[in-house]
Amino acid sequence: MKKIKVGLFGATGRMGKEIIAVIESTKNLEVLLALGSKDKVDVKKAKLVDVWIDFSTPEALVNILKLAVANKTPVVCGTTGLNEKQKKSLQVAAEKIPILWSSNMSLGVAVVNEALKVFSSLKNFDFQIEEIHHIHKKDKPSGTAITMQENLQKAVGRKLPEPLAIRGGGVFGVHKIFAMSEEEVITFEHTALNRQVFAKGAVQMASWLCNKKPGFYAVKDCLFGE
Repeated sequence: MKKIKVGLFGATGRMGKEIIAVIESTKNLEVLLALGSKDKVDVKKAKLVDVWIDFSTPEALVNILKLAVANKTPVVCGTTGLNEKQKKSLQVAAEKIPILWSSNMSLGVAVVNEALKVFSSLKNFDFQIEEIHHIHKKDKPSGTAITMQENLQKAVGRKLPEPLAIRGGGVFGVHKIFAMSEEEVITFEHTALNRQVFAKGAVQMASWLCNKKPGFYAVKDCLFGE
């Protein structure tokens, strides 16, 4: 069986190490290139990569996309904290290659984001998102909370208070969505029990993206159809 050759940016980080472990335990994939932030790209090997997974930094994204477009290689990107210019670079690259970007590769989080649509039927409710992450998490609020906020605002048709962001300990990720009226409270909650849940999702997305046409994809496209 021919294995899918994966190139990984951000290989020395926490997520990178988890992704390598998941790929090594997956029969139909192998790590061809694993690059840290200071590593130079082996151009010859890069041409052999079937799909890139990027969990590096926003600053590195432009060069990563240039390399991927030059070799017509799909990219799964989980890097957060992107500015508008960097987000635009993903959209531009997606005109030439398959790009899947997500602030959170958990399949469960994708389901929660879809579930937020049901709040469109509620009137006279207040909404608030709360998220908790480990003390080393740099972006605040997290990319996941921002994505949930965007989806929730689309559903209810109005601007909402900024997500409450808590940082402490070694929490992998807890996201809560509160819908509150005078009579009742509805709470949606997702808790990540380990970092592997994100790595498994990213690897699944990489395997799925290999055979796709150029375009900008999300986790929900893999789960629920394009």
